[in-house]
Amino acid sequence: MAEGMLPCVAQKIIDELGSWAFKEVASLWNVEAELENIKNTVSTIQAVLRDAAEQQHHSHQVKDWLEKLKDAVYEADDLFGEFYSEALRQGGMSGNITKKVRYFLSTSNPLVLRQEMSGKINAMKQKLNAIAEDRKLFHLKEYHVEPPVSMDREETHSFVLDEKVIGREDDKEAIIKLLLEPNDEENVSIISIVGIGGLGKTTLAQFVYNDKNIKEHFELKMWICISDIFDVKMIIQKIILATGEKLEDQSMDKLQDQLRKIINQKKYLLVLDDVWNEDPHKWDNLKDLLVGGAKGSKIVVTTRARLIAEITCPASIYTLKGLNEEQSWLLFKQISFRKGQGQGTNNPRLEEIGREIVRKCQGIPLAIKSIGNVLRLEKTEHKWSYVNNNILESATQQKNDIFPILKLSYDYLPSHLKSCFAFCSLFPKDYEIDKVTLAQLWIAQGFIRPSNKNQELEDVADEYFKDLLWRSFFEEVNVFGKLKYKMHDLIHDLAQLVARAECTIITRDGNNFDEKTRHVSLPFYIDSSFIETSGLLVRAEKLRTCLPTSSNRYNAGKIDESILNKLILSCRRLRALDLCGVHIERVPDSIEKLIHLTYLDFSNNLGIETLPDAISKLWKLQTLKVNSCGNLKELPRDIRFLVGLRHLENRACRRLSHMPDGLGQITCLQTLSLFVVRDNQASTSGLISSGLDELNSLNSLRGELEISNLRYFEDVYSVPNAANLRAKQYLDRLTLSWAANDFCFCSDFDNDSDEKLLEGLQPHQNLKFLSVRGYGGVRFSSWLPLLTNLVHLSLFSCKRCQQLPRLSQLHSLERLSLDNMEVLEYISDGDINEEVPTSSFFPSLKSILILICPNLKGWWRSTSTTDHQQHPHHRSLPSFHHLSNLEIRCCPNLTSLPPFPYLEESLILDEVSLKALQQTIAMNLSSPFCKLKSMTLIDIEDAEALPDEWMSNLISLKKLYIRGGPKLKSLSLAVPHLTSLESLAIHDCELFDSISDLGDDGIGWQHLKCLSFLCYLSVPNLKSIPSGLQQVTALRMLKIFNCPNLTIFPELTSVVYLEISDCTNLTSIPDGISNLTSLEELRISSCPNLISLPDGMRSLKSLQKLIIELCPDLEKRCEKGIGEDWFKIAHVPVIEIWLEWMEKMVWWEQSDYYIVSNIAEPVSHRSIEYSADVIESDGMDEDRSLVLEIGELPSFGVA
Repeated sequence: MAEGMLPCVAQKIIDELGSWAFKEVASLWNVEAELENIKNTVSTIQAVLRDAAEQQHHSHQVKDWLEKLKDAVYEADDLFGEFYSEALRQGGMSGNITKKVRYFLSTSNPLVLRQEMSGKINAMKQKLNAIAEDRKLFHLKEYHVEPPVSMDREETHSFVLDEKVIGREDDKEAIIKLLLEPNDEENVSIISIVGIGGLGKTTLAQFVYNDKNIKEHFELKMWICISDIFDVKMIIQKIILATGEKLEDQSMDKLQDQLRKIINQKKYLLVLDDVWNEDPHKWDNLKDLLVGGAKGSKIVVTTRARLIAEITCPASIYTLKGLNEEQSWLLFKQISFRKGQGQGTNNPRLEEIGREIVRKCQGIPLAIKSIGNVLRLEKTEHKWSYVNNNILESATQQKNDIFPILKLSYDYLPSHLKSCFAFCSLFPKDYEIDKVTLAQLWIAQGFIRPSNKNQELEDVADEYFKDLLWRSFFEEVNVFGKLKYKMHDLIHDLAQLVARAECTIITRDGNNFDEKTRHVSLPFYIDSSFIETSGLLVRAEKLRTCLPTSSNRYNAGKIDESILNKLILSCRRLRALDLCGVHIERVPDSIEKLIHLTYLDFSNNLGIETLPDAISKLWKLQTLKVNSCGNLKELPRDIRFLVGLRHLENRACRRLSHMPDGLGQITCLQTLSLFVVRDNQASTSGLISSGLDELNSLNSLRGELEISNLRYFEDVYSVPNAANLRAKQYLDRLTLSWAANDFCFCSDFDNDSDEKLLEGLQPHQNLKFLSVRGYGGVRFSSWLPLLTNLVHLSLFSCKRCQQLPRLSQLHSLERLSLDNMEVLEYISDGDINEEVPTSSFFPSLKSILILICPNLKGWWRSTSTTDHQQHPHHRSLPSFHHLSNLEIRCCPNLTSLPPFPYLEESLILDEVSLKALQQTIAMNLSSPFCKLKSMTLIDIEDAEALPDEWMSNLISLKKLYIRGGPKLKSLSLAVPHLTSLESLAIHDCELFDSISDLGDDGIGWQHLKCLSFLCYLSVPNLKSIPSGLQQVTALRMLKIFNCPNLTIFPELTSVVYLEISDCTNLTSIPDGISNLTSLEELRISSCPNLISLPDGMRSLKSLQKLIIELCPDLEKRCEKGIGEDWFKIAHVPVIEIWLEWMEKMVWWEQSDYYIVSNIAEPVSHRSIEYSADVIESDGMDEDRSLVLEIGELPSFGVA
């Protein structure tokens, strides 16, 4: 096939043998001539690799020669790695570190080792010379190997602009129409988008998914990639995670319950992208779990197979077609010609050839983009004609076959990018790739080749990645606000094709790789049993990468120390070993045998308390990760010997008590997530860091750095600038914490010492994020306003801080967080007239969070006016013009803030006086707050009613939550203005009534045309649901919790979901419930005194589901067939009753029989379903004794 990774490995050998370090070692070991000969031989061979890769398709001899060469080159790379490590062990290199290494490690007989190594090098020389001589038999052409060059690219972004999507406007509108049209027959309907690979099904689905109308129409949106494996449990997990929730439990029962709660009565949109499952039973199992949403919920399925679309929903299949010729040409021009280069129109011949090329792409966007990315680098008629007349002919041989075009895009990659791309075949389809981790893995394999000595490997790797992204080999995806990357399925197929046997995604039986495999990934949980039964201990001798890629790596099985030891001894050529989340408790000393290892990940192993000093003998180690090893107490004491270490990731290692001595000598270190200052009282060894001075010389640090336990730093007065943070220009994020974690801040502050220390911790002005936690000083350092690039400032638990510097000078600041600042009275200690003009007052600030500042009174200490509300020039006051989110909690004395009239996203006030809003209200503006979408008011003690002068402007408000206002009696004046309100919740308002003062005719409520959710929680005076709600035709969900005096239900014909809970005094449900003629689900829980259901239940003909939980008297009355209330609910298709003495619930689906599913415990503790026609027992079909008639289980009380 292609060269795979061979060119990069060959180039790595050439570069290493030409390096100063290798030449010095070769001189000391008397092998200069041999190594120079090998270098020249490899260079000669490298020149013919390109031609050999092309000829191997037509010649078995060339193919065999390439296989021999590949083995020899890999073997040579291993040999030189061993040679370099042994030289380092013998102290053959100059320099202080090497002398320490020589002292640290003794050897038994250096002369014997040198002779042995010399023999191996001579043997390798002869082998490579023989292979080089054989090349002449094939008359291979030599090509000059060009060094990597950096491409000039446009900036990319994380979303697709509408104008960037060409030719899909009509398709988009058609799909949106299908999604928005009502479906009265079922709660959830399915739409399938069908088309061949590369046609743009995913792009179209994304185009629709991000449409404004779709965002407003659906309450919940979820995007799930399915790909090859259709595992219902795994899909449920992905759905739950896609909503932002965490997995509560891994059992199928618990996952189902959690999913039901999430989608319950919510109108949701679920996209299942790239579905391949043709098993109707699996699809039905999944669909049954998704029916709990509100009417109008939709599922979009994208698939290449029409059969799959027929299985999911034959009535709603949208067949996606290719772009027409003009649309295809527009897309091609967008890719092939950069902005401002009108070459497509200035050269008619080039356009003519281009249109011929586009026609051969058959309207398939992926093919057009791929060939466009190739030709954008070659804008000559000759090159375009060559591609059109020769290479693309094969693409037209078979209809809809775009693989030759994709292969062409690979063939035109430079060799260094080919290796990087082929390596990505290790990631499963739809895997979300982290760019930083991928760069570290590329570096570990030696794929990254700087063009000059001043380039950092990580920067070069980033350039390589951007180049592949620019050529459409990767796609950007947004995962909870963080950019990740994927490969299109066909691109992934291409990667696997070119990588061949070198890279393998291991199957569960572990037998799909052989001795030719160098890199493996494991897309599932791994444990000791798997390692023992798979081929990892037998056929892993040549492995260079072992990479788990499970989507849920935190639940992997446990790997015992003895099994890990066997794995290590079987894989001595590893360059990258990832053991993240495999529940290791102890790392064996045999880890030192992995002398080639450059990437090692132990993250998320809570059982690890210490790392062995043997790790310090991994001389080539560049990346060490121990993130979230929550019980790790100590790093390897001799870590200073890892002179090549570039990345030490130790985020969330909260039990680390110190840093090892000599860490500051690793001057090439670029990543150090957490630095822990020594606790002198805990010091028991001389091999512990002396403190912040270890950071002094680490000026290559980039990304994030947290310094914790600053309270223990003792050299404040003698060495105030010990950390030298001001010289660390590449740091983006800095956290300064005076304790080890947020729960053990010491109250024994030394104000002067802390202030002196903070002054010496001045960072470089390039910093973008600063967090200061547990600081004990009275005032902040004067350098804070100098951080002109700061985007996010967070001050937490600075309990003695009384003064802050002028923060308004931070013109780049977007987020400000002040939390637990107990004595702070004013944010700015100056006068309002000394502030900057309003036009430059926090020009970038979008979000403010102020929590638990009990003494905070206002923004400015002096306002130069006794009554600021009467100030005649409110328009000229400094105000937050771009503030979008404001959250203030537990600040009871706060009465004054700068105006924030353009607040758009969210306003949260909790234990705050409404006076804090007065500046904004008093501004001479026509409609402050007119764009605000969400408002939460909690425990506002000075409000009997919400002020009409600002509530009247809330015309865009969608969500309103009010809790605990002890004086609040009514919303009557506010209601008519809330014309966009969709969700209203009233919680714990003791004086609140039913808002009856709006009148029986409901004047005011008719304006709430969008209200779909209403909740009353702990409103003791609520006696009736407002009759005016009858005019709110959009109302779908009504929840009532702990409202004991409620007696009246109006005719709410649009409500489909009603929940009544924790009404302990409720003895009966108002008969007016019969007015809820559209009700589909009724849930009654924790109403212990409720003794009966009303007769009106019989009128609820639309009711599909009744749930009764922890209502003991009601349980007996609802027994099937014999209960006094059974006749009232007999028409309901599904009934769930949670019995107080049961772990699970009883499901009733009206029938003469029931189904017992997945029996794993006594029947009395299992979920029971009834079905009219089918009798099944999952996993126990032959056991007919489980199929019983109703009446044989009296213990259930549902005979």
